[in-house]
Amino acid sequence: MSAAEKRAGAGLAAIFALRMLGLFLILPVFSIYARDLPSGHHLALVGFAIGAYGLTQAILQIPFGMLSDRLGRKPVIAFGLLLFALGSFMAAAADDLYLIIAGRIVQGAGAISAAVTALAADLTRDQHRTKVMAMIGSSIALVFALSLVAAPLLYAAIGMPGIFALTGILALCGIVALYRLVPPAPPLPALEAKARTPFRALLSDGRLLRLNLGVFVLHLMQTAMWVLVPPALVQIGGLPAAEHWKIYLPAVLVSLTLMVPAIIAAEKRGAMRLVFNAAIALLVVVQAGFAWLGGSLWLLALWLLLFFVAFNILEATQPSLISRFAPPEAKGAAMGIYNTAQSIGLFLGGAIGGALAQHFSPTVVFALNIALALVWLAVSLPMKTARPGAA
Repeated sequence: MSAAEKRAGAGLAAIFALRMLGLFLILPVFSIYARDLPSGHHLALVGFAIGAYGLTQAILQIPFGMLSDRLGRKPVIAFGLLLFALGSFMAAAADDLYLIIAGRIVQGAGAISAAVTALAADLTRDQHRTKVMAMIGSSIALVFALSLVAAPLLYAAIGMPGIFALTGILALCGIVALYRLVPPAPPLPALEAKARTPFRALLSDGRLLRLNLGVFVLHLMQTAMWVLVPPALVQIGGLPAAEHWKIYLPAVLVSLTLMVPAIIAAEKRGAMRLVFNAAIALLVVVQAGFAWLGGSLWLLALWLLLFFVAFNILEATQPSLISRFAPPEAKGAAMGIYNTAQSIGLFLGGAIGGALAQHFSPTVVFALNIALALVWLAVSLPMKTARPGAA
C-alpha cells in the first residue's frame, strides 16, 4: 500500500475505533446495570435498549450514504458523529430505561458507517481494499477487547452514566481524527461527472443482495448473543462481570492472529470464496456449540474464540466485496444499503434475542441463529467473488 493508503486506513480505523469503543463499553455491563433500573427486569426491553441505536441506523444509513455521494464524505461523517455524541449525553443524563432507549435512538441517528466505508474505498486501490477494510475491522476488534477490560473498571469508577458520557467525548474525538488524520477525499466534480446508477439497480444486484443478507444475519446473531453471553458467563461459568475480560481479551487477540492467514489466502491466493463460505459454516458450528455444548466456562471460551475468528473474517471481506461490486459513482448509496441491513440486524438481534430468551429459552435464540446462518450459507455458496469482467 502507498503512504496515502496507509494513512487513510489508519485514520478511518481510528474513527471507527473511537465510535465503536463507545458502543462496546456498554455491552459487557449494560444488562447487569439495567437490573437496577425501573423496568430493568424485563429482558425484552433490555434487549431493545441494546439494539435500539440500530433502528435509526437502519432508517438513516441510505440517506447518509447518498448524501455523502453528493455533499462529500467528511461533512456527512462529522455531522453523524455530532449526533452520536448528542445521543450519548442524553443517555448519560437518563435515569430510566425508556430514556436510555431514547438516547440510544439518537446515537443511532449518527449513521456514518456507509460514508466511512465509502471514503475508505475512494482512497484505496482495488487490490489493497480488503487490507484497509481488515485494518478497520481489526481496530474494531482491538477496541472491543479493550472495552471488555475497561468496561467493568469504568463501571465501578464512573458508573453507566459516566460511560455514556465518555462515548460522547470519544465521538467528538473522532471528528478531530477525521480532519487531522484522513487524507482529502476525491473531489466531488469527478464523482458527479459520471452517470448516476439508478437506486433500484443497487437493490436488485444479486451480488450486493447476497452481501446485504449476510451482514444482516451476522449482526443479528452478534447482538442476540450479547443479550445472553454475559449472563451465561456469570451463571454457567461462575465468572463475575468484573472478570469477563479474562475470557474476552484472549479470545479476541487470538482470533485476530488466526484471521490474518485467512485474509492473505483470500486476497493473494484467490481463495476468497472458500474462506468466505468457511467462515459462515464456522458460525453455524459456533451457534450449535453455544446451544447444546456450552455447559462449562472453557467451552464458552472456545465458542467465543471461534465466533470472533469467523466474525472478523466476514467483517473484513464483506465491505471490500461491496465496494468492489458497487458502481464507483454510487459507492455511498451501496454502502448505505449494506449498512442499513447491518443496522436492522443489530436492532432485531437485541429485540428478538431478548424476547425469545424471556418467553422461551436461550437455546431457541441460538437455534434461530443457526437457521439464519444456514440460509446465508446456501445463498452464498454460488456467489462469484471475482471482480466484474475478470476471468
